[in-house]
Amino acid sequence: MRNARTTRRRGVTVGSIAALSVLLIAFVVTGCGGGGSSSSGSTSEGSSEGSSGGAKLSVVGYSTPESVYAEALEPAFEKTPQGKGVSFSNSFGASGDQSRAVAAGQPASVVHFSVSSDMERLVEEGEIVSKEWEKQPYGGYATDSVVVILVEKGNPLGITSFKDLEESEEAEVITPNPFSSGSARWNIMAIYGSAIEEGASEAEALEAVKTVLEKTTAQPGSGRDAFSAFSQGEGNVLLTYENEAIKAEKEGEDIEYVIPPYTLQIETPIAVTQEAPEPQAEDFLKWMWSDEGQEIWAENGYRPVNPKLVDPKEFPAPEKGLFKIAKFGGWGKVKDEFFDEEEGSVAKIEQELGVSTSSG
Repeated sequence: MRNARTTRRRGVTVGSIAALSVLLIAFVVTGCGGGGSSSSGSTSEGSSEGSSGGAKLSVVGYSTPESVYAEALEPAFEKTPQGKGVSFSNSFGASGDQSRAVAAGQPASVVHFSVSSDMERLVEEGEIVSKEWEKQPYGGYATDSVVVILVEKGNPLGITSFKDLEESEEAEVITPNPFSSGSARWNIMAIYGSAIEEGASEAEALEAVKTVLEKTTAQPGSGRDAFSAFSQGEGNVLLTYENEAIKAEKEGEDIEYVIPPYTLQIETPIAVTQEAPEPQAEDFLKWMWSDEGQEIWAENGYRPVNPKLVDPKEFPAPEKGLFKIAKFGGWGKVKDEFFDEEEGSVAKIEQELGVSTSSG
C-alpha cells in the first residue's frame, strides 16, 4: 500500500514518500454509529474483541508521519485489546492535496493534517468531519512541533535565526510550496511571526518572507519531498518540522538543526470521519492521546500534546519565545489573508517569483 522509495545522501536513508493522490480503497466494517469526532482523552477499554475484530481503518494524513504510523503507532495499537483484529490502509502526502482528495471521495477513517484549514475543508464540504472536532481533547491536535532551520553539519553559514537567513548571501533555501503543503505554511508564518516578535511592522515582516522565498532553490510539493530534496544535495538550508530534523540526526544524516530564538508552535489536527467504523476508529484516536500513544510520538521526535510528557531536554523551548498561529487570528484568517491563491499576500510574492500558486 505504501509507495516506498529509498535514496541516500549525506549518510542517511530517507524514508518512503507517498504519492500525492493515490486512492486506497478501505473495506469498512460499520459499527453502531456515524463516527463523530467528539471523544474523551482516556484510553478506551470498552471495546470487545468481537466489536473490534476484522475492522480495516483507512488513515489519510500529511506526508511526514507516514513511517510513525506504519512502523510504530499502528503495530502498537494492534497489540491492545481495542486494536485486536484491526488492520490499516494508509495514504500520506501533501496536506492540502490529501484534504482535497478526501473531500472528493477518497475513503478515510482517520484524517491527520498539517494545518486546521485542511480539516475545516472537510467540515465545510459535506461535513465529512464533525464541526465540533476542535472540542476533542487537546483542541483536536495529535502532536506539537516547532519550525526549525536545518543546516549542514558544523553550520558553515552560521545561521542561528530567521534574520540570519534573510541576511545570508550564500543561503540556498529549500521549503515546500505553500499551495500544496501545510509544512510550507508553518515555515512562512514562522518567518513572518519571528519578524513581528523582533519588532518589525507587518509590511516589514512580509518583506522578510519575500527575502527568504527569493533564496529558495526548490519548493517541492510536501514537507517530506522537501526533506528528500535536501538529503539528495539540493540547497544548504532546509526549513522543516523539528521532528524531521530529529529523525535525520537519529538516522545519521550529516546535518544539525537550529531552533530559532523566536519560532512557531506547530499543531497538527486529527479527527475521525463521520462514516468511520465505530468503535474502532474512535478507539485508535483515543489511544493516540493516551500516555502510551503520546510516548510513541515523542520517541519519533514529535512534542506530546500532553505537557506532562514533554521532556525539556529533548524538546527545549526557544530562547526568546514560542508563538502560536492564533496570534494572527487562526488558520481561517491566515489562509485568506496570506494564502488565498489569487489575492493572498504570499500568493502575490510567489507569482512574482514565478512559482505556481494553483492547488491543482
